[in-house]
Amino acid sequence: MAKRTKSALKNARKDLKRRLRNKYYKTRTKNLIKSVFLAENREEAEKRLKEAISFIDHATSKGVFHKNTAARKKSRLVKRFSEFIIKLEEERLKAI
Repeated sequence: MAKRTKSALKNARKDLKRRLRNKYYKTRTKNLIKSVFLAENREEAEKRLKEAISFIDHATSKGVFHKNTAARKKSRLVKRFSEFIIKLEEERLKAI
């Protein structure tokens, strides 16, 4: 850090806190999205999907994601989820 004024030092502290908070939200979002597709059955997957979408909305309200970014993430997640459910049902039917 080049500047040593009081305000520059304070801004550096604030930046660090914000960076760590944003990293937490982004990492947790990625992990929740991954967990949706690790589910063993449809009910568990739907529960995890709802949790992931809720968390994306929460992160958006905190300013971590722009609203359009959140909408895009949710849209892609739901699209992948639909494909995943179809695959899960096919596997279930093959097992019978």
